[in-house]
Amino acid sequence: MYGPPVDLSFKNIRYLEETHIEAPHSGLRLLKKNSEKKYLSRALRFSNNNIVGLQDLQKTVSHFLAEPLQLGWLDLSFNKITHIDHVLCELPELRVLYLHANSISVLSEVDKLGALPHLHTITLYGNEIEAKKAYRNRVISALPRLKKMDFSAVTKQERVMANIWHHSNNPSRSSRDTIQ
Repeated sequence: MYGPPVDLSFKNIRYLEETHIEAPHSGLRLLKKNSEKKYLSRALRFSNNNIVGLQDLQKTVSHFLAEPLQLGWLDLSFNKITHIDHVLCELPELRVLYLHANSISVLSEVDKLGALPHLHTITLYGNEIEAKKAYRNRVISALPRLKKMDFSAVTKQERVMANIWHHSNNPSRSSRDTIQ
């Protein structure tokens, strides 16, 4: 059984390499460790810090979690992240990703997350991309297994509309699909 999130929120962290000297907050549920002093959890919380990049994410996850490849829930909300790093795609079991209230300004950055086979929940509101035309359609189109976006369910109708939007904005692909 896995325990509660390893909580490193509100630690004034700027770079993930700095987390190695930090102790997680203790919550109501006790964080259990294995014999190597790593936490038996599938969740990490780095919210409300000043994180600007994710280049040391793999090392950080491995430092804290007993089973780093089992990370399923990651909260990076309320930071200063400007782009979605490919390192997130190296987390094969990631299912929930909170990126709200950051500084992501390029909507196509979301496309990278399409490589995550189990990602079903994402938050992106509070980033500059939220103001972009077709924001929700683009994200739903890029992440076909999405069930919740910005704490709202993704409906069947939204998925249909996102697919229509996708095909109308990718004419070369649409015509290729028609030819085949």
